[in-house]
Amino acid sequence: MTSPLILINFKSYREGAGNNAGQIASAAELVMQESGVTIGVAPQFTELHPFCKHYEIPVYAQHIDAVEGAFTGRIPAFTVRAAGCTGSLINHSERRLTIADIEACVEAAKFNNLESVVCTNNVGVSAAAAVFAPTYVAIEPPELIGSGISVAKADPEIIRKSVDAVKNINKNVKVLCGAGIQTGECVKTSVDLGADGVLLASGVVKAKDPEAVLRDLVSKL
Repeated sequence: MTSPLILINFKSYREGAGNNAGQIASAAELVMQESGVTIGVAPQFTELHPFCKHYEIPVYAQHIDAVEGAFTGRIPAFTVRAAGCTGSLINHSERRLTIADIEACVEAAKFNNLESVVCTNNVGVSAAAAVFAPTYVAIEPPELIGSGISVAKADPEIIRKSVDAVKNINKNVKVLCGAGIQTGECVKTSVDLGADGVLLASGVVKAKDPEAVLRDLVSKL
C-alpha cells in the first residue's frame, strides 16, 4: 500500500522561516525515515531550493502560476520544478484562483512533471476540481482552518462525501483533508474515512516541539 501523505504548509508564519524552517524539515525527515510515513513540506518560496538540496523529503511550493516569459512577481511552474520540487499547492483558501486558473495551473504542473494539490472548500468544488485530474484534491472547510477544531471531528461527513465525489469523477485522484488537524487520531480518522492523507499548518509549524507533534501524527498509522 502507498503511504498516506502528511503535508505541512509553512504558510508565511515567522515560525516557518530561517533556522526554524530547517528544524521543522529536519524533524520531518527524521520521522519519515523512522515511520515510513511520507511527510511532505510546503515551505516559503525562499526555502524551496535549499530544502530540495538538503532534505530527503517531498517539497511542495505553496503556489504556482501558469505563465512563462514577460511576467514579474509570478511563480512559473518550471522554476519550481527546476528547484527540485515534487509538486505544488493550488488554490489554497488564502490564495484563491478562478476555475480557469486552477485548470491552467494543474496543466502547467503536469507539463512540468509536478504533483498538484488542489485545495477546495466543499464537496461540490472537490468534484469540480477532480475533473482536471490533479494528483490530489485537498478538502479544507475554511471556517475550521487555524481554528484548532479538527475537520475529522467537527465534520467527518465532508471527508467521506468529498472522497466519494472525487472518486466518482476520477478514481485516480487522491484526497487529502485539512483544517484543524492536530493529532494522530485526526490522521487515522481521516484515513479511515477514505482520505489519502492530511494537509496541515499551524499544528506543526507553530508547535514548541514540531518533532513530537510529527511523531504523534504518524503514531496511529
